[in-house]
Amino acid sequence: MPIIRSATEADAQALLDIYRPFIESTAVSFETEVPSPQQYAARIAKALKAWDWLVAEEDRKCIGYAYATEHRQRAAYRWSVETSAYVNPAYHRRGIGKALYTELFESLRTKGYCNAYAIVTLPNQASIALHESVGFELVGVFRRAGWKFGAWQDVAWLQRVLRDLPPDEQLADAPAT
Repeated sequence: MPIIRSATEADAQALLDIYRPFIESTAVSFETEVPSPQQYAARIAKALKAWDWLVAEEDRKCIGYAYATEHRQRAAYRWSVETSAYVNPAYHRRGIGKALYTELFESLRTKGYCNAYAIVTLPNQASIALHESVGFELVGVFRRAGWKFGAWQDVAWLQRVLRDLPPDEQLADAPAT
């Protein structure tokens, strides 16, 4: 099993090498232009400040990653995150995505996050199976959610509960019941 560690901004190029084919050749990512290494490094830095970004490494080579970002900007969403995982296709079906998500969820729980959401372009049974294997449940499908490669793409929304309540110190602003 690979080593799982926190990403650094210095990993940007190696992680882009994994991500690039998903942008250029598939509808898995709705990005249409590959970000620069500097842009990707900035994404990593931002994720590490509030959420987390993990890397799977084997023989000192980045082979996959998973991260969390903001689900939505409004304050009531602050305990929910959106997650993504990408694994180099040469390393698929080895449990790397599952291992990354397992560690990511523990990190997010520790930080007080309660809900994780994932968006999967359809059809993509392998990704759906990965997400279900780590506890995600389908909550809906958005039809024609994105236009890429000259066609409308549907996306599945999945949810996983990380913990029941946010940290106690944050409940002070909750309305009285």
